[in-house]
Formats: sequence, C-alpha cells, structure tokens
Amino acid sequence: MRLPARFVPLTAVTTASLLLTGCFSAASDADGSSEGESRRIRVAMMQPPRSGLSPLSDDAFKLSRWSTAETLVKLDEDGDAEPALATGWKQSGRSWTFTVRDGVTFHDGTDLTAEAVVDSLTRAATASPKPRILDGVDMTVKADGDKVTVTTAEEDPLVPQRLSSPQLAILAAKAYEGKTVNPAGAGTGPFELTEVNGTSSATLDRYDDYWGGKAKAPGIDVRFVPDGTARAAALRSGEADIVEAVPVSQAAVLDQDLITEVPMPRTNTLYLNTEKGVFKDASLRAAAREAIDAKSLVDGVYEGRADVAEGLLGPALPWAAELREPVEGRAKAGDPAGKTVTIGTFTDRAELPEVAATLQQQLQEAGFKVKLEIREYANIESDALAGRFDAFVLSRATVLDSGDPAAYLYSDFASEGSFNISQLADPAVDKALRKASSAPTGDARRKAVIEAEAAVLATDAAVPMLHERVVQGDAAGVTGAAHDPRERELVTIDTQVK
Repeated sequence: MRLPARFVPLTAVTTASLLLTGCFSAASDADGSSEGESRRIRVAMMQPPRSGLSPLSDDAFKLSRWSTAETLVKLDEDGDAEPALATGWKQSGRSWTFTVRDGVTFHDGTDLTAEAVVDSLTRAATASPKPRILDGVDMTVKADGDKVTVTTAEEDPLVPQRLSSPQLAILAAKAYEGKTVNPAGAGTGPFELTEVNGTSSATLDRYDDYWGGKAKAPGIDVRFVPDGTARAAALRSGEADIVEAVPVSQAAVLDQDLITEVPMPRTNTLYLNTEKGVFKDASLRAAAREAIDAKSLVDGVYEGRADVAEGLLGPALPWAAELREPVEGRAKAGDPAGKTVTIGTFTDRAELPEVAATLQQQLQEAGFKVKLEIREYANIESDALAGRFDAFVLSRATVLDSGDPAAYLYSDFASEGSFNISQLADPAVDKALRKASSAPTGDARRKAVIEAEAAVLATDAAVPMLHERVVQGDAAGVTGAAHDPRERELVTIDTQVK
C-alpha cells in the first residue's frame, strides 16, 4: 500500500537520523570559536560530487555555494553583471577587456594575476567537453599587464554573464598540476577547501587573508546526503545548520519557521527522444504531451509547492509569461496503439521517482505501455545523454550558468548542444537558438529567447510540466544564509550560526 506523501514512518526518520549521527560533531567541536562568536556551519547537501569537485563540471556550483572559488564577474538579482575578481570591463567588437582586481591572493598564497586568469579560462575553453556555458563559443584569452582580453569568434553580448558561471572560476596554478583539476587550496573565496572525503564529506576553513574581509564563521563542514528524508531529519534533530533541497513531502512536517520557499528558475520537464524509438514519431510525442496532467503532479507529488508550466521558462523569469504566445506548428496527436516506452529518471531529487510513476499511469491511460528505469543520477546521466531512453524526467535549471536562458536552451536543444537529452536536430530550432544567442541584452534578447522557446515546444521534444520552488532549511541560530534562485550562493561571508 502506498503511504500518503506526508506520512513518514518512525523507522524511516530514526534510520535517517542515525545516518547523520556524528557526521559533524568532531569538526564542529574543534572550531576554535569563543563564546559569542559563530561556530562552524554544518551543511547537508543533496548531491555528492560527480567529478571530484572539478570546476569544469557541475561540481563547480558546490564550490560557488561554499564561497571558496570565485569568478571574474558575478550577477545581481536581475541577472546583470557586476564586478568580482574583475573590477571593470569594456567591449570592442568581438573583444572584451577585463581589469583584474589588485591585492587578491589564492589560498596557496600566490597572487591573482592576469596570467593566472588566462590560464584558468584557457583550460576551460579548451576542455573536452567544454563547460556548458561555452557551448557554441570559440573563445581565446590573452593577458596585458593587469588586464585580460577575451575574444570570441563572433561578437557575443553575453561574455560578462558567461564569465560569471561557476564553471569558469579562477584557480591557482596548483589546481591544474594533476590529470584532473583539484580546487583544494586553490580558490580565492572567504573559505578555503581543505579536505574532501570522496562523495561523503568536505571541510572548509576560513581564509583570513580574503580580499573582501573576514568571514563571520570559522569554517564549513559539509556532508553529502542524497536521501531527502535523512536531510530533513538532520534539520529536525539539530544535526545540521543548513539543509539543501528539503523534499516537499518533508517540508510539511518541519517547523515552518525553519524553511524558506523560493520560486526557482527550474523546470521539471519530460524530454522525449526524437532520434530513435517510439517518440521519433512527432505524432506520438504529441500524444504524450496531451496525456500529461501537470496539475495533478503539482497538487499530488509537490503538495502545491510548485507552479504548472506554461512553457520552459517559469515565474522566476516574469517577463517570459508577458511575451509568450500560443505555440504554433505542433503535430496532431497519433494513436499510441500499445507501443512500449521506457522512462528514465533519478533518485537524487526525491520527487522525481513519484513524478515518473504518475506519468507512467497517465501515459498508460492514453494507450502506451510504460516501463520505468530509476537510478542515482551519477549512474544514469551518461545513458540519458546517449539517448538510451525513450523519455527522461529531469529537473532542469534554466538560467544555471549565465543568468540568461539562451545558454540553457542551446545546451539542451541545439543540434550541437552538450546536454541534448532529446537528441533534437531541427534546423528551425537551431536558427532560433542562434538568433537568441547573438541578440543584444535587453528587450530584443528576451523576445528572441521566447521565440526560441516556441520553436522547441513546436517539436514536442520536451514537455515542460511544472516549475519548482526550492525549500531550504535553516536552523534557528543561522543568520546570513543565502536563498539563491540560481543555486550559486548558500554559505557566504556573512553566514553564521550561534
């Protein structure tokens, strides 16, 4: 018998609590803090590192959320670029020149120089695969005194926003000495990464020579806890100070004063394989789209803590709804005729297996036969990207890298996109994506982005279902923790716990 979403068996809570008992105690007790000062911050994070915390992977966002690795540029709340390790910049055609901040030292004691910036950015630009933010971008970097010039093959209005991506963090030379990039002791932020224990934990200590001042907390103790019930139990029991991504099924049973709900630029989407299998047929993709009842997912699985999707871009980008028009050119729905499809998804986000199970029921009612394949994300990503599923349920951040959705759209739906789970190769979509990527910032770019969204939706390569809200848990003694829709900040220089 399936238990109600809000019912948590006592044994599950007890087991989850035991999983975390002692995880933080040793490091947190040895923090050297005195009475009245912040103690070390204990953080329970959802996903463990997938690439050894390499900044050239999605692990870069952990480094950013721990305030250990920094970029030349950061973004304000509106997604506009502002200074970070660069104090200013100017454009001249295809080139952008950035002035490197003076007086910054890396955690290993070496100085931040223009040459160090060139080294980090060149390694990212020549990596294989490239960071998503550089999909379709041919970029070269040169140093001249305290300035760095970034030149692209084509004029690119988004260079500053691109350089804000955590995947383009600037690290000391020591980070690149091995076969893989190692950020330990090589960042510039207020906290130094001092120890990484595989996929179980990480330790960071305050870096007292930080150029931006002294952090309020003496350090951060991170535990990777993929199980959502265990993360919620850590907040409830007081074993964690900050808990990332509390599952909606657990949020209702927590002290509501300890949780914060933020609309996210994150869309729960069903990607359909357009290259092979059942959904190569556009009419069957249309049949799948028509079979999906997103409201039942929001009301049931997410207990109302989400928004029904009208497109790929949600309420975190309010201009999208203002510009969006009805999608034209979609195929008419065909007859599934009992054809079998396999839906893949992962367990790291607690809601996704239940979303997949609900979709299984809805598609079966429409005439499909549906199998599910559910694993941890680290064990399923490569198969998803290789097109080994007919459909894949993914919770996808839509402005993850640059603060601009054009990069996400290109990555996921361009013929050459590095995250093209739908295996989509459509000339009209590619044309619309190129237009959006090259449009100047402002109203013209926003209009082009919405046109590109419409071109993608017309193919039914992706069926947006709902826009998520993140639920973050902060213990009663925590102040200054970030609640960032773009998932770039968490523990900052001002975060403390008493």
